[in-house]
Amino acid sequence: MPLFKRKPFSLLEPPKDLDPKEKVFQIRFSKEIFRDYQEYLKRLNLYRQRVWTCKVSGKSNITFEEALVSEHNAMEKAKKMPTELIAHVLQMTQYSTLGLHELVNKIYASLQEEVFEGIELHAKKDGSEARCKILKILDSGDTKMYEVGWICQGKTVISTSVVKAADLIHRRAPVSRNTLKIFIRDATSQSTPWIIHENLAKKYGIPIEPPNDIMLQKRGRKRHEDGTIQDGRKKLKKDEGLTNVPIKYPIDDLLVRPTADDTVLVKRPPLATDFRVPRCSVGDLLMVWDFCSSFGRLLNLSLFSLTDLENAICHKESNALLVEVHAAIFHLLIKDEGDYFTILRNKKRKLKVNLVTWAEYLCDFLELTKIEELSNNITTVRRGYYGPIDTDIKLKILRELVEEAVTTSAIREILSERVDQKQALAATKRESTRKEKEDQTLNTEIAMKNDNNQTDAVQDGNESVDEQVREKEEKDKSNFSRSKTEGKRHMVRNLETEIEKLSIRSSPLGKDRHYNRYWFFRREGRLFVENADSREWGYYSTKEELDTLMGSLDVKGIRERALKRQLEKFYNKISNALEKRSKDIAYKILLEEAVLRRSTRVRAQPKDNPSMAFLKYVNKWKEN
Repeated sequence: MPLFKRKPFSLLEPPKDLDPKEKVFQIRFSKEIFRDYQEYLKRLNLYRQRVWTCKVSGKSNITFEEALVSEHNAMEKAKKMPTELIAHVLQMTQYSTLGLHELVNKIYASLQEEVFEGIELHAKKDGSEARCKILKILDSGDTKMYEVGWICQGKTVISTSVVKAADLIHRRAPVSRNTLKIFIRDATSQSTPWIIHENLAKKYGIPIEPPNDIMLQKRGRKRHEDGTIQDGRKKLKKDEGLTNVPIKYPIDDLLVRPTADDTVLVKRPPLATDFRVPRCSVGDLLMVWDFCSSFGRLLNLSLFSLTDLENAICHKESNALLVEVHAAIFHLLIKDEGDYFTILRNKKRKLKVNLVTWAEYLCDFLELTKIEELSNNITTVRRGYYGPIDTDIKLKILRELVEEAVTTSAIREILSERVDQKQALAATKRESTRKEKEDQTLNTEIAMKNDNNQTDAVQDGNESVDEQVREKEEKDKSNFSRSKTEGKRHMVRNLETEIEKLSIRSSPLGKDRHYNRYWFFRREGRLFVENADSREWGYYSTKEELDTLMGSLDVKGIRERALKRQLEKFYNKISNALEKRSKDIAYKILLEEAVLRRSTRVRAQPKDNPSMAFLKYVNKWKEN
């Protein structure tokens, strides 16, 4: 059953005492029955919203019906898991404390190295390679031997023989990473640690009781963490007793002790995690998008939103946005005339990447990286199947491209120019701030002098005309000085804006007590949070969540005090960005509903849907 906002959802029970002849309203895909038409429409509109998540594949931001289809397709993929591998995969999954991404990679690597009865691979036969099936694993001491059946056509075994382990050829794992992800999600009832369903455990002989070493490891870690904190607190208490001096805040966040006089902190709001890419790959997504946004003019690549890039990467077909991003970086590497340029010149390729040949240039770059995880996809890309590649692999390829692009002379030159400009503006700002303080001091002195003159005149009762003129001139000078000061303040604010635009590196706003890092990007209306332990990501997207977050920070701690100051400094900018994004999302939902209503009368084109806006991307800054 699809998840509603990442939470379990239950269908409505049929109405009681339903007459077979009674006219009712039924939702086609959920089979729910309604007597009241308004209730039927209300439920149907809920199913049409993109707030649903496929429980099996984890695909989010889709409608209820799309989630049902996704679950069905995912279940079909899960059934493709070879039966001879199921026990091994379940054994490695049970009570594992790894994240999904790391667990899948670990299992995938083991499947590439180990051999199981029933799997098909290639082996050396009479000096050439031939397809075979492992029939039996033979135990012959130090040397592993395998009885194999040679396959001629289809899956027909024509003969058998015994081969050595060295004669087996592992071209790829017998199952893809995506299939492993789906199978693990479907086979487990809990994560961190992963626990498989009890019926599967009994069927394949997987232990149900948690291992003792895991329990001891957890208890030991807890004792160690508690001991560290307690030791710090004991030391703090001992110091207090010796010196009798009160604690001077801020101190390390983990040593903060709540007291009765403290302000009550609100509960920190939960993070949204409805990314379409794996949570552990969000950092790569942000890195690529921020690079393209910061150096778009140099790359001749017009701007696009983070959501469009995410949707484009998750799309299972090649699309213009991704092709333009790759081509722009390829052209930058070619102009730099480095290693990549040398490879292209040796292969006598044209130095102009286009929408048709871009895949060949990508294969050349993958050969250059010499990263096995990436280079394993060269054949797939060359055959034109870039779209179905795992999303995390696509992002890793883009990350490598960006890291290579940052080393080019063109990027380094821009970075150097921006550093010089930023330093010059910072010096101008310091000088303006100094003059502003001098003017403020002067204004204060003039104001005090005027007050004294007025007091003396009142006491004398016979103020002369000359004194009145002099007083008026001083007031005019004071007003002029004030307007000049306001102008300098306005200039300082403009300088701060220009300095921010010249920032060459995105830095986190700060960290909370658990060392989680908080990020805000100028062109994205979300406040991102990077988990310190697992490197997974979440985000806040509303002004209310921002206010609650700030109310949950304890200023007695060093890290949370610094973080709160940064949030207060950029509060207007962050809250405005969050509100703007919320309005944009509400507007897109209205457009989607309009498309759905129109599609009941006229067949709507796929690109009409706002969520598919990335398909309409046109690079307006592209060189002709």
